[in-house]
Amino acid sequence: MSHANCSGADRTRRLDAAIDAALAEKRVVGAVVLVAKDGEIVYSRAAGLADREAGLPMRADAIFRLASITKPIVTAAAMKLVEEGVLSPGDPVTRWLPDFRPRLPDGSSPEISVHHLLTHTSGLGYRFLEGEGSPYHTLDVSDGLDQPGLSLAENLSRIAGVPLAFAPGQGWCYSLGLDVLGGIMERAAGMPLPDLVRRAVTGPLEMKDTDFSVADCLRLAVPYANDQPEPVRMTDGISVPMNGTAAIFAPGRILDPASYPSGGAGMAGTAHDVLRFLEAIRTGGAPFLTPETVATMMRDHVGAHVAAQRPGWGFGYGWAVLVDPQAAAVPHAEGTLTWGGIYGHSWFVDRANGLTAVLLTNTAFEGMAGVLPADIRAAVYGRDDANEAA
Repeated sequence: MSHANCSGADRTRRLDAAIDAALAEKRVVGAVVLVAKDGEIVYSRAAGLADREAGLPMRADAIFRLASITKPIVTAAAMKLVEEGVLSPGDPVTRWLPDFRPRLPDGSSPEISVHHLLTHTSGLGYRFLEGEGSPYHTLDVSDGLDQPGLSLAENLSRIAGVPLAFAPGQGWCYSLGLDVLGGIMERAAGMPLPDLVRRAVTGPLEMKDTDFSVADCLRLAVPYANDQPEPVRMTDGISVPMNGTAAIFAPGRILDPASYPSGGAGMAGTAHDVLRFLEAIRTGGAPFLTPETVATMMRDHVGAHVAAQRPGWGFGYGWAVLVDPQAAAVPHAEGTLTWGGIYGHSWFVDRANGLTAVLLTNTAFEGMAGVLPADIRAAVYGRDDANEAA
């Protein structure tokens, strides 16, 4: 047996062990994991259950609520508008949304640009990152995960009522900026965001199962939240504790056509579609973006503001960008792109090593920020001890 085959067999063993442990320890209910090397899928597994109560096994073409995996897809659609000269990163938000004028605590209303929204440097935030009693709570701002039937106009009005955490460009805070950008894109392109994303991204890439609605409800995985002794099935309005705060989910949102298309969290899709998108990015953007545009998206636009929170990392357009692997204590090469999704997902693209990995689970938050993503990463890079890569 060749060394390459041995390496592939070892990787498969490590990945299987990581997934098996997560299932046995009831950290996840089900998952789909894909790993590609130089464009070839070298690992593919659907594991666990898509619906525990009904006993339905996970399937490779299961559809998941993608949460923040929506962000890079919508960002790519925005960059298509930039290529077409319809939108510019330098555009002030008020060019397209004249009434969107959130203020600083001193009462001033600074100019927020499309670039600030793309890079999470606008001063906006997220409700799930704020404690009870914050303006995000008192104004009932939606994170794009809850409140089925809520309109974009109403949520933009609520967001605009929250004081900015800092002057645009003066800090970094993960935010609802992509939801605001979705409203801008609709105005700029003169079409609904779902139509725009289909035209610009998912159509050219033939991502047939990925949209702001569900292509086939029979394949829609049931979402769960981590709890003891096992994950609990999510219901609309469930509040899931998270680092001293909580995220509110409404799984039924994706099935309500009146729900606004959240540019930051509103899509559903499959692991294979996500891999197809990420592979297109890894290889330069064809057939929907130019290499120059993708290079702009891959560049760190934020630097120290992100590194202060996540050592070694910066942020581009749509994802975190690895600036210093040693400071980040990860096995990826410099320039690796990564992010996740609050319903329980994570992914990375390591261009230098030709590696792309997608982990979609139906269990929050383990699949995004638990042990499993670190175990998957360690397994891909050939480490049996996940702590080496954590």
